[in-house]
Amino acid sequence: MNWISNVVRPKIRSILKKDTPENLWVKCPDSGQLVFHKDVEQNLFVIPGSEHHLRVSAVQRLKLTFDDGVYEDIALPEVPLDPLKFRDEKRYTDRLKDARAKTNAPDAVKIGYGKLEANPVTIGVQDFDFMGGSLGMAAGEAVIKGLETAVARGTPFIMFAASGGARMQEGMFSLMQMPRTTVAIQRLRAARLPYIVVLTNPTTGGVTASYAMLGDIHLAEPGALIGFAGPRVIEQTIREKLPPGFQRAEYLKDHGMVDAVVHRRDMRTTLGRLCRLLTKAPAASAA
Repeated sequence: MNWISNVVRPKIRSILKKDTPENLWVKCPDSGQLVFHKDVEQNLFVIPGSEHHLRVSAVQRLKLTFDDGVYEDIALPEVPLDPLKFRDEKRYTDRLKDARAKTNAPDAVKIGYGKLEANPVTIGVQDFDFMGGSLGMAAGEAVIKGLETAVARGTPFIMFAASGGARMQEGMFSLMQMPRTTVAIQRLRAARLPYIVVLTNPTTGGVTASYAMLGDIHLAEPGALIGFAGPRVIEQTIREKLPPGFQRAEYLKDHGMVDAVVHRRDMRTTLGRLCRLLTKAPAASAA
């Protein structure tokens, strides 16, 4: 009996575990509906029925946006890993290692250059899975590199923002990225090149207080949480109940902070049209 329970059963379980992927089904955060993972992937990571927009990785976002998913991966500057030698429950360097292993990325922001509806563009994407998309030195340098690349190559710059705010483990070095990215945006404007921001879920904190709200045009995905402080903090501060949907993309559009709320299936077309209009480029069919 011990041989059956200790040897045979674990072997059977290990075989079954290998044949059944862990992410076979996806549960909708809104409705609780279980959806086959392949169906969600084919629907651009949007839950069919509820239309809930799931988070996507930086690489997935770039592939969904560029023509045929083809782009040039822009090399990013290296920065000191742990300038403050920060430690709480874990060392900051250990947290970075874990985040890099989880996302297979050096930090929270990735930059790509390629064609969008046949027109050249530079795109930056913030990955919330990397330490909550927090803004540190590496992320700040990446955003600046993306803006500088857009200026050097004469393209619009599109930023997909997703962040919980500044990275506390880097203290003032993190906060300094807010004015630094702002200056880089001014250089893009001086070159008369468009800056388009796409606000995804969630975009909060220091990112909202800097480059995420400095675009020429602001788009947002449906249901995205957008704000500086969270709703709970605001309620506790003003001691009032906030209106329904406060800080969601649709609420911000109704109150003039977002230009349009765009479904993910329409995002590529919308961005391509905006880039053509702002750069006076010919339509893709006429190219």
